Amino acid sequence: MTANRTDKTNLPSRHVTEGPARAPHRSYFYAMDLTEEQINQPFVGVATCWNEAAPCNIALNWQAQSVKRGVKEAQGTPREFTTITVTDGIAMGHEGMRSSLASRDAIADTVELTMRGHCYDAIVGLAGCDKSLPGMMMAMVRLNTPSVFMYGGSILPGSHEGKDITVQDMFEAVGRYQAGEMSDAELAVLERVACPSAGACGGQFTANTMACVSEAIGLALLNSSGMPAPYEDRAQYGEASGQAVMNLISNNIRARDIVTRKSLENAARVVACTGGSTNAGLHLPAIAHEAGIDFNLFDVCDIFHDTPYFVDLKPGGQYVAKDLFEVGGVPVVIKELRKAGLIHEDCMTASGKVIGEELDMIKGEADGKVIYPVETPITKTGGVVGLKGNLAPEGAIVKVAGMDEEQQVFTGPARVFESEEETFEAVKKREYKEGEVLVIRNEGPSGGPGMREMLATTAALSGQGMGKKVALITDGRFSGATRGFCVGHVGPEAAHGGPIGLLKDGDMITINAITGELSVDLTDDELAQRKADWAGPKPTNYKSGALWKYAQLVGGALNGAVTHPGAKEETHIYMDL
Repeated sequence: MTANRTDKTNLPSRHVTEGPARAPHRSYFYAMDLTEEQINQPFVGVATCWNEAAPCNIALNWQAQSVKRGVKEAQGTPREFTTITVTDGIAMGHEGMRSSLASRDAIADTVELTMRGHCYDAIVGLAGCDKSLPGMMMAMVRLNTPSVFMYGGSILPGSHEGKDITVQDMFEAVGRYQAGEMSDAELAVLERVACPSAGACGGQFTANTMACVSEAIGLALLNSSGMPAPYEDRAQYGEASGQAVMNLISNNIRARDIVTRKSLENAARVVACTGGSTNAGLHLPAIAHEAGIDFNLFDVCDIFHDTPYFVDLKPGGQYVAKDLFEVGGVPVVIKELRKAGLIHEDCMTASGKVIGEELDMIKGEADGKVIYPVETPITKTGGVVGLKGNLAPEGAIVKVAGMDEEQQVFTGPARVFESEEETFEAVKKREYKEGEVLVIRNEGPSGGPGMREMLATTAALSGQGMGKKVALITDGRFSGATRGFCVGHVGPEAAHGGPIGLLKDGDMITINAITGELSVDLTDDELAQRKADWAGPKPTNYKSGALWKYAQLVGGALNGAVTHPGAKEETHIYMDL
Protein backbone atom coordinates (compact mmCIF):
# COMPACT_ATOMS: atom_id res chain seq x y z
CA MET A 1 0.00 0.00 0.00
CA THR A 2 1.17 3.56 -0.60
CA ALA A 3 2.81 5.44 2.26
CA ASN A 4 1.00 8.75 1.72
CA ARG A 5 -2.55 7.53 2.29
CA THR A 6 -5.23 10.09 3.10
CA ASP A 7 -6.77 9.60 6.51
CA LYS A 8 -10.36 8.86 5.53
CA THR A 9 -11.66 8.29 9.04
CA ASN A 10 -14.11 11.17 8.67
CA LEU A 11 -14.63 11.12 4.89
CA PRO A 12 -17.61 9.41 3.19
CA SER A 13 -15.44 7.75 0.55
CA ARG A 14 -14.08 5.38 3.21
CA HIS A 15 -17.31 3.42 2.72
CA VAL A 16 -16.28 2.50 -0.85
CA THR A 17 -12.48 2.45 -0.70
CA GLU A 18 -11.32 1.14 2.70
CA GLY A 19 -10.77 -2.39 3.96
CA PRO A 20 -11.05 -5.94 2.57
CA ALA A 21 -14.86 -5.77 2.32
CA ARG A 22 -14.49 -3.03 -0.28
CA ALA A 23 -12.30 -5.02 -2.65
CA PRO A 24 -15.24 -5.43 -5.10
CA HIS A 25 -15.75 -1.66 -5.07
CA ARG A 26 -12.06 -1.02 -5.69
CA SER A 27 -12.14 -3.42 -8.62
CA TYR A 28 -14.56 -1.05 -10.33
CA PHE A 29 -12.19 1.86 -9.78
CA TYR A 30 -9.30 -0.11 -11.24
CA ALA A 31 -11.54 -0.86 -14.24
CA MET A 32 -11.66 2.90 -14.87
CA ASP A 33 -7.84 3.13 -14.76
CA LEU A 34 -7.62 4.68 -11.31
CA THR A 35 -4.38 3.96 -9.51
CA GLU A 36 -4.04 2.78 -5.92
CA GLU A 37 -2.88 6.28 -5.01
CA GLN A 38 -5.95 7.87 -6.62
CA ILE A 39 -8.29 5.45 -4.83
CA ASN A 40 -6.71 6.43 -1.53
CA GLN A 41 -7.24 10.17 -2.13
CA PRO A 42 -10.41 12.15 -1.34
CA PHE A 43 -13.10 11.69 -3.99
CA VAL A 44 -14.53 14.97 -5.31
CA GLY A 45 -17.76 14.99 -7.27
CA VAL A 46 -17.53 17.36 -10.24
CA ALA A 47 -21.19 17.88 -11.09
CA THR A 48 -22.36 19.71 -14.18
CA CYS A 49 -25.69 20.57 -15.72
CA TRP A 50 -24.21 20.18 -19.19
CA ASN A 51 -26.52 19.46 -22.09
CA GLU A 52 -27.21 20.54 -25.65
CA ALA A 53 -30.54 22.19 -24.85
CA ALA A 54 -29.31 25.79 -24.98
CA PRO A 55 -26.17 27.95 -25.08
CA CYS A 56 -26.15 28.46 -21.29
CA ASN A 57 -25.14 24.84 -20.70
CA ILE A 58 -22.98 24.04 -23.69
CA ALA A 59 -19.69 25.34 -22.22
CA LEU A 60 -19.96 23.49 -18.92
CA ASN A 61 -18.35 20.32 -20.24
CA TRP A 62 -14.96 21.78 -21.08
CA GLN A 63 -14.97 23.93 -17.95
CA ALA A 64 -15.47 20.79 -15.84
CA GLN A 65 -12.20 19.44 -17.24
CA SER A 66 -10.36 22.46 -15.83
CA VAL A 67 -11.94 21.81 -12.42
CA LYS A 68 -10.74 18.21 -12.56
CA ARG A 69 -7.21 19.39 -13.31
CA GLY A 70 -7.33 21.61 -10.24
CA VAL A 71 -8.55 18.75 -8.04
CA LYS A 72 -5.80 16.45 -9.33
CA GLU A 73 -3.12 19.11 -8.81
CA ALA A 74 -4.21 19.32 -5.16
CA GLN A 75 -4.03 15.51 -4.66
CA GLY A 76 -7.72 14.75 -5.03
CA THR A 77 -9.56 12.30 -7.26
CA PRO A 78 -12.29 13.99 -9.33
CA ARG A 79 -15.37 12.01 -10.36
CA GLU A 80 -17.40 13.82 -13.02
CA PHE A 81 -21.15 13.39 -13.35
CA THR A 82 -24.00 15.28 -14.94
CA THR A 83 -27.58 16.03 -14.09
CA ILE A 84 -30.56 17.56 -15.88
CA THR A 85 -31.25 21.14 -16.87
CA VAL A 86 -34.44 22.74 -18.12
CA THR A 87 -33.53 25.99 -19.83
CA ASP A 88 -36.07 28.75 -19.43
CA GLY A 89 -35.36 30.45 -22.74
CA ILE A 90 -36.39 27.30 -24.58
CA ALA A 91 -39.19 26.40 -22.15
CA MET A 92 -40.67 29.92 -22.17
CA GLY A 93 -44.20 30.63 -23.34
CA HIS A 94 -45.58 27.10 -23.57
CA GLU A 95 -46.24 23.97 -21.53
CA GLY A 96 -42.53 23.27 -21.19
CA MET A 97 -42.21 26.07 -18.63
CA ARG A 98 -44.06 23.91 -16.11
CA SER A 99 -40.89 21.83 -15.90
CA SER A 100 -38.63 24.77 -15.07
CA LEU A 101 -39.00 25.33 -11.33
CA ALA A 102 -39.53 21.62 -10.76
CA SER A 103 -36.14 21.06 -12.38
CA ARG A 104 -34.45 23.09 -9.63
CA ASP A 105 -35.52 20.55 -7.03
CA ALA A 106 -34.83 17.62 -9.35
CA ILE A 107 -31.26 18.90 -9.79
CA ALA A 108 -30.79 19.16 -6.03
CA ASP A 109 -32.29 15.69 -5.54
CA THR A 110 -30.25 13.97 -8.25
CA VAL A 111 -26.98 15.56 -7.15
CA GLU A 112 -27.75 14.48 -3.59
CA LEU A 113 -28.51 10.92 -4.69
CA THR A 114 -25.36 10.67 -6.80
CA MET A 115 -23.17 11.99 -4.00
CA ARG A 116 -24.80 9.71 -1.41
CA GLY A 117 -24.77 6.63 -3.61
CA HIS A 118 -21.08 6.92 -4.44
CA CYS A 119 -19.86 8.40 -1.15
CA TYR A 120 -18.04 11.42 -2.55
CA ASP A 121 -16.25 13.61 -0.04
CA ALA A 122 -16.82 17.04 -1.59
CA ILE A 123 -18.36 18.70 -4.60
CA VAL A 124 -17.57 21.30 -7.21
CA GLY A 125 -20.81 22.11 -9.01
CA LEU A 126 -21.03 23.84 -12.39
CA ALA A 127 -24.28 25.33 -13.66
CA GLY A 128 -25.32 27.80 -16.30
CA CYS A 129 -29.07 28.41 -16.37
CA ASP A 130 -31.76 29.93 -14.17
CA LYS A 131 -32.84 26.96 -12.05
CA SER A 132 -29.63 24.96 -12.28
CA LEU A 133 -27.69 27.52 -10.25
CA PRO A 134 -29.92 27.45 -7.15
CA GLY A 135 -30.51 23.71 -7.60
CA MET A 136 -26.78 23.02 -7.43
CA MET A 137 -26.29 25.32 -4.43
CA MET A 138 -29.26 23.71 -2.65
CA ALA A 139 -27.63 20.29 -3.07
CA MET A 140 -24.36 21.56 -1.61
CA VAL A 141 -26.04 22.95 1.49
CA ARG A 142 -28.26 19.88 1.89
CA LEU A 143 -25.25 17.53 1.79
CA ASN A 144 -23.10 19.89 3.87
CA THR A 145 -19.91 18.74 2.22
CA PRO A 146 -16.94 20.96 1.38
CA SER A 147 -18.40 22.68 -1.69
CA VAL A 148 -17.42 25.15 -4.39
CA PHE A 149 -19.83 26.49 -6.98
CA MET A 150 -18.79 27.67 -10.44
CA TYR A 151 -20.98 29.51 -12.93
CA GLY A 152 -20.55 28.64 -16.59
CA GLY A 153 -20.50 32.31 -17.62
CA SER A 154 -22.74 34.62 -19.61
CA ILE A 155 -23.32 34.87 -23.32
CA LEU A 156 -21.75 37.69 -25.29
CA PRO A 157 -24.22 40.42 -26.26
CA GLY A 158 -25.60 40.41 -29.77
CA SER A 159 -25.32 43.50 -31.93
CA HIS A 160 -27.95 45.05 -34.16
CA GLU A 161 -27.85 48.50 -35.72
CA GLY A 162 -25.04 49.52 -33.40
CA LYS A 163 -26.76 48.45 -30.18
CA ASP A 164 -26.10 45.55 -27.82
CA ILE A 165 -29.06 43.18 -27.68
CA THR A 166 -30.08 40.13 -25.67
CA VAL A 167 -32.74 37.44 -25.87
CA GLN A 168 -35.03 39.89 -24.06
CA ASP A 169 -35.02 41.97 -27.24
CA MET A 170 -36.12 38.88 -29.16
CA PHE A 171 -39.14 38.32 -26.93
CA GLU A 172 -40.06 41.99 -27.20
CA ALA A 173 -39.59 41.84 -30.96
CA VAL A 174 -42.41 39.30 -31.05
CA GLY A 175 -44.68 41.95 -29.54
CA ARG A 176 -43.59 44.49 -32.15
CA TYR A 177 -44.18 41.92 -34.86
CA GLN A 178 -47.69 41.24 -33.54
CA ALA A 179 -48.31 44.98 -33.49
CA GLY A 180 -47.33 45.21 -37.17
CA GLU A 181 -44.19 47.19 -36.38
CA MET A 182 -41.73 44.55 -37.59
CA SER A 183 -41.67 42.44 -40.73
CA ASP A 184 -40.88 38.74 -41.12
CA ALA A 185 -37.55 39.67 -42.67
CA GLU A 186 -36.60 42.02 -39.83
CA LEU A 187 -37.50 39.40 -37.24
CA ALA A 188 -35.43 36.82 -39.11
CA VAL A 189 -32.38 39.11 -39.09
CA LEU A 190 -32.72 39.84 -35.38
CA GLU A 191 -33.04 36.20 -34.32
CA ARG A 192 -29.78 35.39 -36.12
CA VAL A 193 -27.68 37.97 -34.26
CA ALA A 194 -29.23 38.20 -30.77
CA CYS A 195 -27.34 35.28 -29.21
CA PRO A 196 -23.83 35.02 -30.73
CA SER A 197 -22.06 32.60 -28.38
CA ALA A 198 -22.22 30.04 -25.61
CA GLY A 199 -23.34 31.25 -22.20
CA ALA A 200 -26.39 32.26 -20.17
CA CYS A 201 -28.60 35.23 -21.03
CA GLY A 202 -26.52 38.39 -20.73
CA GLY A 203 -28.68 40.80 -18.72
CA GLN A 204 -29.23 40.74 -14.97
CA PHE A 205 -31.83 38.07 -15.52
CA THR A 206 -32.13 35.07 -13.21
CA ALA A 207 -28.95 33.23 -14.25
CA ASN A 208 -26.64 36.21 -13.77
CA THR A 209 -28.53 37.24 -10.63
CA MET A 210 -27.91 33.82 -9.08
CA ALA A 211 -24.31 33.89 -10.31
CA CYS A 212 -23.84 37.11 -8.34
CA VAL A 213 -25.52 35.38 -5.40
CA SER A 214 -23.03 32.50 -5.59
CA GLU A 215 -20.13 34.90 -5.03
CA ALA A 216 -21.88 37.03 -2.40
CA ILE A 217 -23.05 34.02 -0.41
CA GLY A 218 -19.52 32.63 -0.46
CA LEU A 219 -19.95 29.34 -2.34
CA ALA A 220 -18.12 30.60 -5.44
CA LEU A 221 -14.67 32.14 -5.60
CA LEU A 222 -14.84 35.92 -5.93
CA ASN A 223 -14.85 37.10 -9.56
CA SER A 224 -15.30 33.56 -10.91
CA SER A 225 -18.74 34.33 -12.31
CA GLY A 226 -18.11 37.38 -14.43
CA MET A 227 -16.00 36.24 -17.37
CA PRO A 228 -18.19 35.34 -20.38
CA ALA A 229 -18.59 31.66 -21.22
CA PRO A 230 -16.65 31.62 -24.54
CA TYR A 231 -13.43 32.96 -22.98
CA GLU A 232 -10.90 30.16 -22.62
CA ASP A 233 -9.39 32.00 -19.66
CA ARG A 234 -12.33 30.70 -17.64
CA ALA A 235 -10.20 27.59 -17.21
CA GLN A 236 -8.17 29.42 -14.56
CA TYR A 237 -11.30 29.72 -12.41
CA GLY A 238 -12.02 26.03 -12.89
CA GLU A 239 -8.55 25.03 -11.77
CA ALA A 240 -8.73 27.41 -8.82
CA SER A 241 -12.14 26.00 -7.83
CA GLY A 242 -10.78 22.46 -7.91
CA GLN A 243 -7.85 23.45 -5.73
CA ALA A 244 -10.12 25.42 -3.40
CA VAL A 245 -12.37 22.45 -2.65
CA MET A 246 -9.34 20.40 -1.64
CA ASN A 247 -8.36 23.17 0.78
CA LEU A 248 -11.88 23.09 2.22
CA ILE A 249 -11.57 19.32 2.76
CA SER A 250 -8.25 19.81 4.56
CA ASN A 251 -9.74 22.43 6.85
CA ASN A 252 -13.16 20.74 7.23
CA ILE A 253 -14.97 23.84 5.97
CA ARG A 254 -18.41 22.78 4.83
CA ALA A 255 -21.26 24.38 2.90
CA ARG A 256 -23.19 25.34 6.06
CA ASP A 257 -20.11 27.03 7.48
CA ILE A 258 -20.37 29.30 4.45
CA VAL A 259 -24.15 29.62 4.00
CA THR A 260 -25.38 31.37 7.15
CA ARG A 261 -28.04 33.94 7.92
CA LYS A 262 -25.43 36.67 7.45
CA SER A 263 -24.23 35.36 4.09
CA LEU A 264 -27.83 35.08 2.87
CA GLU A 265 -28.29 38.73 3.78
CA ASN A 266 -25.11 39.60 1.85
CA ALA A 267 -26.51 37.77 -1.17
CA ALA A 268 -29.85 39.59 -0.95
CA ARG A 269 -27.98 42.92 -0.84
CA VAL A 270 -26.22 42.11 -4.10
CA VAL A 271 -29.49 41.12 -5.79
CA ALA A 272 -31.06 44.43 -4.72
CA CYS A 273 -28.23 46.74 -5.70
CA THR A 274 -27.89 45.15 -9.15
CA GLY A 275 -31.64 45.23 -9.92
CA GLY A 276 -31.60 41.44 -10.02
CA SER A 277 -34.34 38.97 -10.79
CA THR A 278 -37.38 38.58 -8.54
CA ASN A 279 -36.68 34.86 -8.71
CA ALA A 280 -33.99 35.43 -6.09
CA GLY A 281 -36.89 35.93 -3.67
CA LEU A 282 -37.78 32.30 -4.38
CA HIS A 283 -34.31 30.77 -4.47
CA LEU A 284 -32.67 32.40 -1.43
CA PRO A 285 -35.35 31.04 0.95
CA ALA A 286 -34.98 27.62 -0.70
CA ILE A 287 -31.20 27.62 -0.13
CA ALA A 288 -31.77 28.78 3.47
CA HIS A 289 -34.25 25.93 3.96
CA GLU A 290 -31.52 23.40 3.16
CA ALA A 291 -29.49 24.80 6.08
CA GLY A 292 -32.44 25.01 8.47
CA ILE A 293 -32.33 28.81 8.47
CA ASP A 294 -35.56 30.84 8.64
CA PHE A 295 -35.22 33.28 5.75
CA ASN A 296 -38.44 33.77 3.81
CA LEU A 297 -39.68 36.14 1.13
CA PHE A 298 -40.35 38.93 3.63
CA ASP A 299 -36.84 38.66 5.07
CA VAL A 300 -35.43 38.98 1.55
CA CYS A 301 -37.68 41.93 0.77
CA ASP A 302 -36.79 43.75 4.00
CA ILE A 303 -33.18 43.75 2.81
CA PHE A 304 -34.19 44.83 -0.68
CA HIS A 305 -36.09 47.76 0.82
CA ASP A 306 -33.09 49.44 2.45
CA THR A 307 -30.43 48.61 -0.14
CA PRO A 308 -29.54 51.26 -2.75
CA TYR A 309 -29.76 50.30 -6.42
CA PHE A 310 -26.50 51.35 -8.08
CA VAL A 311 -25.56 48.85 -10.83
CA ASP A 312 -27.03 49.76 -14.22
CA LEU A 313 -27.83 46.40 -15.81
CA LYS A 314 -30.51 45.21 -18.21
CA PRO A 315 -33.47 44.78 -18.21
CA GLY A 316 -34.04 47.92 -16.13
CA GLY A 317 -30.75 49.50 -17.15
CA GLN A 318 -28.33 49.63 -20.06
CA TYR A 319 -25.52 47.13 -19.59
CA VAL A 320 -24.95 43.36 -19.63
CA ALA A 321 -22.86 40.90 -17.63
CA LYS A 322 -19.82 41.29 -19.86
CA ASP A 323 -19.78 45.02 -19.13
CA LEU A 324 -19.98 44.36 -15.39
CA PHE A 325 -17.06 41.95 -15.60
CA GLU A 326 -14.95 44.49 -17.49
CA VAL A 327 -15.34 47.09 -14.72
CA GLY A 328 -14.44 44.73 -11.89
CA GLY A 329 -17.45 42.48 -11.48
CA VAL A 330 -19.19 41.38 -8.30
CA PRO A 331 -16.16 42.05 -6.04
CA VAL A 332 -16.33 45.78 -6.80
CA VAL A 333 -20.10 45.75 -6.23
CA ILE A 334 -19.65 44.11 -2.81
CA LYS A 335 -16.84 46.53 -2.03
CA GLU A 336 -19.24 49.43 -2.65
CA LEU A 337 -21.80 47.83 -0.34
CA ARG A 338 -19.09 47.55 2.32
CA LYS A 339 -18.48 51.30 2.11
CA ALA A 340 -22.12 51.79 3.15
CA GLY A 341 -21.81 49.28 5.99
CA LEU A 342 -24.17 46.86 4.22
CA ILE A 343 -22.00 43.73 4.17
CA HIS A 344 -21.25 41.24 6.93
CA GLU A 345 -17.48 40.93 6.55
CA ASP A 346 -16.97 37.93 8.82
CA CYS A 347 -18.67 35.38 6.52
CA MET A 348 -16.55 32.41 5.44
CA THR A 349 -16.07 31.87 1.68
CA ALA A 350 -14.97 29.03 -0.59
CA SER A 351 -11.43 30.40 -0.56
CA GLY A 352 -11.10 29.57 3.15
CA LYS A 353 -10.94 33.29 3.94
CA VAL A 354 -13.75 35.51 5.22
CA ILE A 355 -15.23 37.92 2.72
CA GLY A 356 -13.73 40.96 4.42
CA GLU A 357 -10.23 39.54 3.83
CA GLU A 358 -11.12 38.89 0.20
CA LEU A 359 -12.41 42.44 -0.28
CA ASP A 360 -9.18 43.88 1.18
CA MET A 361 -7.39 42.46 -1.88
CA ILE A 362 -9.77 44.04 -4.43
CA LYS A 363 -8.18 47.10 -6.07
CA GLY A 364 -11.01 48.10 -8.41
CA GLU A 365 -13.42 50.96 -7.78
CA ALA A 366 -16.84 51.91 -9.13
CA ASP A 367 -16.53 53.21 -12.69
CA GLY A 368 -19.54 55.55 -12.38
CA LYS A 369 -21.13 54.15 -15.51
CA VAL A 370 -21.96 50.48 -14.97
CA ILE A 371 -21.32 50.55 -11.21
CA TYR A 372 -22.29 53.86 -9.62
CA PRO A 373 -20.66 54.88 -6.32
CA VAL A 374 -22.88 53.70 -3.48
CA GLU A 375 -23.06 57.32 -2.25
CA THR A 376 -24.75 58.39 -5.49
CA PRO A 377 -26.96 55.43 -6.46
CA ILE A 378 -29.44 55.24 -9.30
CA THR A 379 -32.21 55.02 -6.68
CA LYS A 380 -32.01 54.98 -2.89
CA THR A 381 -33.82 51.67 -2.46
CA GLY A 382 -33.35 48.30 -4.11
CA GLY A 383 -34.52 47.32 -7.55
CA VAL A 384 -36.83 44.64 -6.13
CA VAL A 385 -39.67 45.28 -3.66
CA GLY A 386 -41.85 43.06 -1.48
CA LEU A 387 -45.60 43.61 -1.30
CA LYS A 388 -48.28 42.52 1.13
CA GLY A 389 -51.98 43.15 1.70
CA ASN A 390 -55.39 41.54 1.57
CA LEU A 391 -54.66 40.30 -1.96
CA ALA A 392 -51.35 38.75 -0.89
CA PRO A 393 -51.36 37.76 2.79
CA GLU A 394 -48.26 35.62 2.20
CA GLY A 395 -46.59 38.30 0.12
CA ALA A 396 -45.62 39.05 -3.45
CA ILE A 397 -42.64 40.58 -5.20
CA VAL A 398 -42.10 43.16 -7.94
CA LYS A 399 -39.03 44.44 -9.80
CA VAL A 400 -38.90 48.25 -9.98
CA ALA A 401 -35.37 48.76 -11.32
CA GLY A 402 -35.54 51.40 -14.04
CA MET A 403 -38.98 52.68 -12.96
CA ASP A 404 -39.62 56.23 -11.74
CA GLU A 405 -41.43 56.70 -8.42
CA GLU A 406 -44.65 57.78 -10.12
CA GLN A 407 -44.61 54.53 -12.10
CA GLN A 408 -44.44 52.50 -8.89
CA VAL A 409 -48.06 53.12 -7.89
CA PHE A 410 -50.92 51.67 -9.93
CA THR A 411 -54.64 51.36 -9.29
CA GLY A 412 -56.97 49.82 -11.83
CA PRO A 413 -59.74 47.32 -12.49
CA ALA A 414 -58.91 43.63 -12.66
CA ARG A 415 -59.15 41.69 -15.89
CA VAL A 416 -58.94 38.08 -14.80
CA PHE A 417 -57.37 35.25 -16.81
CA GLU A 418 -57.23 31.61 -15.80
CA SER A 419 -53.87 30.79 -17.42
CA GLU A 420 -50.88 32.30 -19.19
CA GLU A 421 -52.11 31.08 -22.59
CA GLU A 422 -55.44 32.83 -22.11
CA THR A 423 -53.62 36.05 -21.20
CA PHE A 424 -51.18 35.84 -24.11
CA GLU A 425 -54.01 35.37 -26.59
CA ALA A 426 -55.79 38.44 -25.22
CA VAL A 427 -52.57 40.47 -25.41
CA LYS A 428 -51.88 39.28 -28.94
CA LYS A 429 -55.38 40.38 -30.00
CA ARG A 430 -55.16 43.56 -27.85
CA GLU A 431 -58.23 42.48 -25.93
CA TYR A 432 -57.30 44.55 -22.89
CA LYS A 433 -57.40 48.22 -21.98
CA GLU A 434 -54.88 50.74 -20.79
CA GLY A 435 -55.10 51.15 -17.02
CA GLU A 436 -56.17 47.58 -16.30
CA VAL A 437 -54.52 45.11 -13.96
CA LEU A 438 -54.16 41.82 -15.81
CA VAL A 439 -54.54 38.95 -13.34
CA ILE A 440 -52.91 35.66 -14.38
CA ARG A 441 -53.89 32.95 -11.91
CA ASN A 442 -53.71 29.16 -11.55
CA GLU A 443 -49.99 29.37 -12.35
CA GLY A 444 -48.65 28.82 -8.81
CA PRO A 445 -46.20 26.10 -7.75
CA SER A 446 -48.96 23.56 -7.10
CA GLY A 447 -51.83 24.86 -9.20
CA GLY A 448 -49.86 25.33 -12.41
CA PRO A 449 -48.24 23.06 -11.67
CA GLY A 450 -44.74 24.46 -11.87
CA MET A 451 -45.07 28.24 -11.30
CA ARG A 452 -44.38 29.26 -14.87
CA GLU A 453 -42.64 32.48 -15.89
CA MET A 454 -44.57 34.97 -18.00
CA LEU A 455 -41.90 36.54 -20.21
CA ALA A 456 -43.73 35.87 -23.46
CA THR A 457 -46.74 37.87 -22.23
CA THR A 458 -44.82 40.72 -20.61
CA ALA A 459 -42.44 41.04 -23.55
CA ALA A 460 -45.38 41.16 -25.96
CA LEU A 461 -46.89 44.01 -23.91
CA SER A 462 -43.59 45.89 -23.96
CA GLY A 463 -43.30 45.31 -27.68
CA GLN A 464 -46.77 46.83 -28.09
CA GLY A 465 -45.66 49.88 -26.11
CA MET A 466 -48.02 49.00 -23.25
CA GLY A 467 -45.50 47.74 -20.69
CA LYS A 468 -46.03 50.71 -18.38
CA LYS A 469 -49.68 51.35 -19.21
CA VAL A 470 -51.02 48.17 -17.63
CA ALA A 471 -49.97 46.16 -14.59
CA LEU A 472 -49.86 42.39 -14.13
CA ILE A 473 -50.15 40.18 -11.09
CA THR A 474 -49.74 36.41 -10.93
CA ASP A 475 -49.33 33.52 -8.53
CA GLY A 476 -46.75 32.33 -11.03
CA ARG A 477 -43.43 34.02 -11.74
CA PHE A 478 -42.02 36.66 -14.01
CA SER A 479 -38.76 36.18 -15.81
CA GLY A 480 -35.63 37.99 -14.73
CA ALA A 481 -35.86 39.63 -18.15
CA THR A 482 -39.32 41.05 -17.43
CA ARG A 483 -39.74 44.80 -17.17
CA GLY A 484 -42.81 46.90 -16.43
CA PHE A 485 -45.06 46.73 -13.37
CA CYS A 486 -45.31 42.96 -12.98
CA VAL A 487 -46.06 41.41 -9.60
CA GLY A 488 -45.24 37.73 -9.09
CA HIS A 489 -45.22 35.07 -6.34
CA VAL A 490 -48.63 36.18 -5.05
CA GLY A 491 -49.47 33.94 -2.11
CA PRO A 492 -51.40 32.00 -1.16
CA GLU A 493 -51.83 30.83 -4.75
CA ALA A 494 -55.22 30.39 -6.38
CA ALA A 495 -55.11 26.60 -6.07
CA HIS A 496 -54.87 26.96 -2.30
CA GLY A 497 -57.83 29.33 -2.11
CA GLY A 498 -55.75 32.49 -1.94
CA PRO A 499 -57.46 35.85 -2.60
CA ILE A 500 -56.04 35.95 -6.15
CA GLY A 501 -58.31 32.97 -6.88
CA LEU A 502 -61.36 34.91 -5.69
CA LEU A 503 -60.99 38.00 -7.88
CA LYS A 504 -63.57 39.03 -10.47
CA ASP A 505 -63.33 41.32 -13.48
CA GLY A 506 -63.65 44.92 -12.40
CA ASP A 507 -62.37 44.53 -8.83
CA MET A 508 -60.19 47.54 -8.07
CA ILE A 509 -56.62 46.57 -7.32
CA THR A 510 -53.91 48.80 -5.85
CA ILE A 511 -50.21 48.10 -6.25
CA ASN A 512 -47.92 50.45 -4.34
CA ALA A 513 -44.24 49.54 -4.50
CA ILE A 514 -43.34 52.57 -2.38
CA THR A 515 -45.42 51.51 0.64
CA GLY A 516 -45.30 47.78 -0.15
CA GLU A 517 -49.04 47.32 -0.66
CA LEU A 518 -50.95 44.84 -2.84
CA SER A 519 -54.65 45.07 -2.09
CA VAL A 520 -58.10 44.72 -3.58
CA ASP A 521 -61.00 47.02 -2.71
CA LEU A 522 -63.02 44.33 -0.96
CA THR A 523 -63.89 43.99 2.72
CA ASP A 524 -62.89 41.00 4.80
CA ASP A 525 -66.52 39.91 4.82
CA GLU A 526 -66.73 40.11 1.01
CA LEU A 527 -63.56 38.05 0.64
CA ALA A 528 -64.86 35.51 3.17
CA GLN A 529 -68.12 35.15 1.25
CA ARG A 530 -66.26 34.62 -2.02
CA LYS A 531 -64.08 32.01 -0.31
CA ALA A 532 -67.23 30.22 0.89
CA ASP A 533 -68.59 30.25 -2.67
CA TRP A 534 -65.25 29.16 -4.22
CA ALA A 535 -65.60 26.07 -6.43
CA GLY A 536 -62.12 24.78 -5.59
CA PRO A 537 -58.87 24.59 -7.57
CA LYS A 538 -58.91 24.51 -11.33
CA PRO A 539 -58.25 20.96 -12.59
CA THR A 540 -54.98 20.38 -14.45
CA ASN A 541 -53.96 17.82 -17.05
CA TYR A 542 -51.13 16.58 -14.84
CA LYS A 543 -52.56 13.54 -13.07
CA SER A 544 -49.40 11.41 -13.11
CA GLY A 545 -45.68 11.67 -13.63
CA ALA A 546 -43.10 14.13 -12.35
CA LEU A 547 -45.31 17.21 -12.41
CA TRP A 548 -48.09 15.43 -10.50
CA LYS A 549 -45.52 14.41 -7.90
CA TYR A 550 -44.17 17.96 -7.74
CA ALA A 551 -47.66 19.42 -7.25
CA GLN A 552 -48.26 17.10 -4.29
CA LEU A 553 -45.03 18.03 -2.53
CA VAL A 554 -44.38 21.69 -3.29
CA GLY A 555 -44.99 24.40 -0.72
CA GLY A 556 -45.81 28.07 -1.19
CA ALA A 557 -43.62 30.81 -2.63
CA LEU A 558 -43.25 32.46 0.79
CA ASN A 559 -40.68 29.87 1.83
CA GLY A 560 -39.16 29.19 -1.58
CA ALA A 561 -41.56 26.61 -3.06
CA VAL A 562 -39.62 23.79 -1.42
CA THR A 563 -40.47 20.10 -1.69
CA HIS A 564 -39.14 18.51 1.50
CA PRO A 565 -39.01 19.32 5.24
CA GLY A 566 -35.47 20.69 5.17
CA ALA A 567 -32.59 20.67 7.61
CA LYS A 568 -34.76 21.36 10.65
CA GLU A 569 -36.11 17.80 10.39
CA GLU A 570 -32.73 16.13 9.81
CA THR A 571 -31.63 13.27 12.04
CA HIS A 572 -28.27 13.02 10.29
CA ILE A 573 -25.95 14.98 8.01
CA TYR A 574 -24.58 13.15 4.98
CA MET A 575 -20.99 14.24 5.64
CA ASP A 576 -21.06 12.68 9.11
CA LEU A 577 -22.35 9.23 8.16
